[in-house]
Order: sequence, then C-alpha cells, then structure tokens
Amino acid sequence: MAKIVAAAALGAAAWSGHALALPLACAFPTLWAFAPSRLISAVVSAAYFLAASRGLPQGVVNFYGTDLSVGIALWIGAAAIFVLVHAVLWQSRPGWRRAVWFALAAILMSVPPFGIVGWAQPITAAGILFPGWGWWGLGATAAILVAMTTGKWPIAAMVVASISAWSAAHWTAPSQPDGWVGLDTRLGSALGPAPDLAQSQALLQRVHGAGATGARVVVLPESAAGLWTPTMSRFWMDGLRGSDITVIAGAAIVDREGYDNAMMEVSAGRARRLYGERMPVPVSMWQPWLAWTGQGGGARATFFANPVAESARHRVAPLICYEQLLVWPVLQSMLQSPDVLVAVGNDWWTAGTNVLAIQRASTEELAPQIRTVA
Repeated sequence: MAKIVAAAALGAAAWSGHALALPLACAFPTLWAFAPSRLISAVVSAAYFLAASRGLPQGVVNFYGTDLSVGIALWIGAAAIFVLVHAVLWQSRPGWRRAVWFALAAILMSVPPFGIVGWAQPITAAGILFPGWGWWGLGATAAILVAMTTGKWPIAAMVVASISAWSAAHWTAPSQPDGWVGLDTRLGSALGPAPDLAQSQALLQRVHGAGATGARVVVLPESAAGLWTPTMSRFWMDGLRGSDITVIAGAAIVDREGYDNAMMEVSAGRARRLYGERMPVPVSMWQPWLAWTGQGGGARATFFANPVAESARHRVAPLICYEQLLVWPVLQSMLQSPDVLVAVGNDWWTAGTNVLAIQRASTEELAPQIRTVA
C-alpha cells in the first residue's frame, strides 16, 4: 500500500508543471521494480500515471462540453496502455534482466504505437539533470533510470538528488533567439477554423506592433490563421507587404480525406506550409477509424515526417500542442541538430488543469540545448 501511495504522490509532484520538480519522476522505476508482485506493479504504474495526468478529465470536459464521465473514461483508457506495458514487462527476479525489461518498457512508451499516449516519461528530467548536454545528458539520465531498478538504487537516488540540487541553483530556461517573438493572443476558443476579418486584422496589427519593437519572426498560436485558403494566404502576404517580418502561424489545411494541423510561414513575398503535426490529439483530432470505415474528416498523423524545417536562416524543430507531452517528436527533431524549437498551442481547453504547465516544462526539459520560442 505504501508503494502505491508513494507512486501517486510522485506522479502528482513530478508533473505539477514546475520544471525543477521533474527529477522526482526518476524514483518511479524503483517503485515499479521492487513491487512485491505483478499485480502491485500494475497498481503502482496506474497510481503514478493517473496522478501525473490528472488534468485530462477536466480538459476533456472543457473541450467537448460533456460530463466528467467521458473525461474519466479517456483518462483510464490512456492509463491502461501505460499499465499494460509495465505490468507485462515486470520481472519478479532482481538483476540485469529487470533493468533490461524496464528499459524496454520505457522505449515502448516513448515511440508509436504505445508512445501515442506516452506521457509522464521520467527521461524528460534530462533537461534538468544535465542541461546543455544534449544526447550525452539523455544517455546519462537513461543510465540513472536503469540503475534505479537495481540494488544500487540508493546510490542512483543520491546522484539524482545531488545533481537536482545543483541544477535548482544554476538552471535557466532556454532563451529565445534574437529577433524571434512568440505572441500569446489570449483568444482561446475564439481561434477557430474561420476567424473573422476583424480578428485577423487585430492579429496582423499585433504582428506589426512586434515588428516595431525589433521582431523579425513572429510566432502565432495553433489555429491562429484558421482554415488556410488562397484568400487567407493573400490577406497575410498583403498585410506584410513593405515589411521584413516573417510570420509562423497555426492553420488547418483541408482536403477530401481530412486535414493537416499545420504551421504556415508567411512573408510579404510568399506563403508556404512549414510543418504538419506529426501527432494530433488522439480521439478529438486524430480519428483513424474514420479512414478505416471509408469516412474522412480527422486530422492526419504523419508520425515521423518533417521533424525539422528551415525558417529565417534557422533550423527549426516544430512542435504543436499535444506533441509537447510526448517523447519521440522532440527527440526525432533533435537528431537533425536544430537550433530553434518552436512550440505552439491553443490551450484554452486546459483551463483549471495543470496540462499547459506540464507542456511547457516538458518542452523545456527534452530540448535543453535548443533555444525555444513558445
């Protein structure tokens, strides 16, 4: 019982939205490994994941306008995948096999298909434990997590505690590159598929305001440009005429089969699709069963496409909303050595939850050596 309570407390504390709390998640492998039975390991895993993702039910209520039972069902469904993987791979006998099986569980929960709901991964703490170390930091964090499943876990825990204390005193969030600005429009659910002319003109005015203060690249939220049409393209290109400002704005590109949740890059001279979201939000946006049944309408998931894009002479690692909770999109982008991470979202539906804070913390921690525009 103590391990179950500890796992819940750990999930709640580590994923509170405070970046410096993330190293607490490194204790999860120990609670999982030293569970007295497979059943208890499953309950420990459930307690950790449910506590870490506790904002999901309310987020579902906000998004769909439904009752809490729907949110709870989706919350439990996501947890079931995490629990299944960790319960199946749990080993009763201590030793290197247990460590290997935990490593396998972590990998499975970091990449598709299980990684589609691979939230709350302890490897995210790499950015706090080893800021600026890049892949070496990720490797060192992975080694610590594996060691936490062995009899050497007290030593590993002392290492984590010592490094965390040092990081708390010296860690700083990634900085924005000169001339790049991210605008928080605070329009919430008003950012939709068909923004009216007044809203678009107001956004354009804010872009010019940012340009007047020195911004050369202005990043707008997910859905800021609504449905991307030739008319919308002309509006933004005409509106930027006479300036050297580049706008990166969220938009939806629709066709017969569905739509891409995308980032568009617009300047006075051109407009182009910069990025298509690799992993839209399951159920609410990504609905693969529609294609299986011959229907259309859902957002496309490209999984491993376009991890890096070129914009304003920078190699950009783009992330849209839900991708900021996952492991593989940012690690795949890091393989291409980007120098700017552009993370956008439209998180009005997270009101009353800690989801937005967790997204920000996760984004900062998994790409500690990349300058970030969020």
